[in-house]
Amino acid sequence: MSTPPLVEARGIVKRYGPTVALQDGQLTVLPGESHALVGRNGAGKSTLVAVLTGLQVPDAGSVRFDGEPAPPLADRDAWRRKVACVYQKPTVVPDLTVAENLFVNRQPTGRGGFISWRRLRAEASEVLQTWDVRVDPDARTADLNVEDRQMVEIARALSFGARFIVLDEPTAQLDNREIERLFTRMRALQESGVTFLFISHHLQEVYEVCQTVTVLRDARWITTAPVGELPRAALVEAMAGEVLAARERAAVRDAVAPDAPVALEARGLTSPAYENVDLTVRHGEVVGLAGSSGSGKVQLAESFAGLHTPTGGSARLDGEQLVFGDVQAALRAGVGCVPRDRHEQGLVSGMSIGDNATMSVLGRLGRYGFVGTERKRGLAAQLIDRLDIHTEGPDQPVSDLSGGNAQKVVMARALASDPRLLVLINPTAGVDVKSKESLLARMDSAREDGTAVLVVSDELDDLRRCDRVLVLFHGRVVAEHAAGWHDHELIASIEGVDHGHGISPGDDPRTPGRSERGPGE
Repeated sequence: MSTPPLVEARGIVKRYGPTVALQDGQLTVLPGESHALVGRNGAGKSTLVAVLTGLQVPDAGSVRFDGEPAPPLADRDAWRRKVACVYQKPTVVPDLTVAENLFVNRQPTGRGGFISWRRLRAEASEVLQTWDVRVDPDARTADLNVEDRQMVEIARALSFGARFIVLDEPTAQLDNREIERLFTRMRALQESGVTFLFISHHLQEVYEVCQTVTVLRDARWITTAPVGELPRAALVEAMAGEVLAARERAAVRDAVAPDAPVALEARGLTSPAYENVDLTVRHGEVVGLAGSSGSGKVQLAESFAGLHTPTGGSARLDGEQLVFGDVQAALRAGVGCVPRDRHEQGLVSGMSIGDNATMSVLGRLGRYGFVGTERKRGLAAQLIDRLDIHTEGPDQPVSDLSGGNAQKVVMARALASDPRLLVLINPTAGVDVKSKESLLARMDSAREDGTAVLVVSDELDDLRRCDRVLVLFHGRVVAEHAAGWHDHELIASIEGVDHGHGISPGDDPRTPGRSERGPGE
């Protein structure tokens, strides 16, 4: 007789307005196993976890625990007895002790209803001892290392009665030795009846610690298989999908001349998010930055746009020193930027389309602080036409626009200053197919005009337009792919599989050979 699932999700659908975050989410986890959930950014993993942990109600589909329907969303105590998630960002309160964190909002009380500190310490010690978490219950949580903080969060979840623990990128901030200790503890907890859902961008870890893997792609369930029966090449292909030869080839274009002048030159750039990055982008060249969510690619690109100040290294734009940490200085130097979030960073919702599109070049539209209204309207009309923004005119509120047209306004503002360097961060995120092609066409036009373009994206179609793609892994550039790369090659580099050495169909998944990481990664 087969073992009934501990957790079963079927046909999960979740929409946020017009965006379909999950179209067909499926997951079956057996008791006592470590089950991997993998997929590229945007595949639907976070949405499925939100449904499994009771943070979101699915629009369709069902979740069952031990064969019983999931608790009502409002019954948080019932959810805590079923499942808990240990996120990459700690949820413990740093200034409280370990014992206080274990029993926050449910401290044992004594006479008069006051907290019994003696019982609190005793019960905390019992929980830690039961689950072999070797941490002082009186230690301040902020003084613990990342590994021990994670174990405190796991112990807290287990103390509620939960036996299903979701680990969301648990190794992102651990070094190799800490990772080995975490995996050893996971195996010991499995033997005690704890079940894990393990989410990681590092596929070699999936093969090391998990028994089963589920793949999501494009908001849909793709496959579930025993890890030992799924070679790495097959797993990467499941994540990448079937790719037509026409899509694998880069867009037909002339190669950038090797003697084309260098626009951006960075040497030894270092910050908490990236380390010792050397980078050049020539005029008329599009260079892509790829990597997982914790790779440092976004922070690196944002540094060139003046949003961050590296702790080391330097950069020049057309031979002039680039000033970091100053957006206005970056604009004056000739950097145009499409930021990662058009709502939070890209648009002023209470202003018109014309105001949003021209706000970076107001100094060109008048003198002595006065802006010529007709000149501004004229430039705005040109940008609207150039970007094919579907609008009633420059005076229409930008808040009226669809996602695709709103993103075109952000692109219009970036291009309005005729930048020498155009930094695009997730430029086609959350837009329809037609708007996506229009935005990418503007990127191609900028390249043809001799602009240097730096593109950060999780979308392979965006990166396919690049002359080169650099892959960051834990803040370091680990691979470079020339135009014409195949999807599985790029994804293998992004996921840290052999760090650019390629994948052979005959790779043995049982010998993962985790790659080395730098200090503090």
